[in-house]
Amino acid sequence: MTDVREEMVTLLPRLRRFAYGLTGQREDADDLVQTACERALERSDQWEPGTRLDSWMYRIIQNLWFDRLRSRKLRGEPVDVEAIEPQADEHAHRAPELRSDLVRVSAALQQLRPEHRELLMLVCVEELSYKEAAELLQIPMGTVMSRLARARLALHELLASGAQPSAKG
Repeated sequence: MTDVREEMVTLLPRLRRFAYGLTGQREDADDLVQTACERALERSDQWEPGTRLDSWMYRIIQNLWFDRLRSRKLRGEPVDVEAIEPQADEHAHRAPELRSDLVRVSAALQQLRPEHRELLMLVCVEELSYKEAAELLQIPMGTVMSRLARARLALHELLASGAQPSAKG
């Protein structure tokens, strides 16, 4: 149990990033991660040592998010750009431009179908392999590949068209 807790703590930044990619809201993402961690700790006996804890946690987050979508009939909400914590780096002079890009990409992500957004987060952000994503989502690898291609194309088209945030989820 201690090993699971320690490994879970090291996964928190990745879990938050994944949850934020799904929800588009920092508060919703934090709530989702907290609930997922509670559920994982309550059911830690269901995790098989030697398997990937991150995949198990992503699956819990995904299931919780879909449950929330169904129960609340939640549709996309605008991204609170001011709530995003700035990070100091050598590109600080580009912060306004980068923030604008982040807003555009976040808004476009929220307009994608949930299954497309989920795959983009897992493969492009969390760097899971196609095989790992297929196993996590319990879909064939060919479906991952075609769905990811459609997701990338849709995101590209939204960004190229200058997509603005919408109320659509």
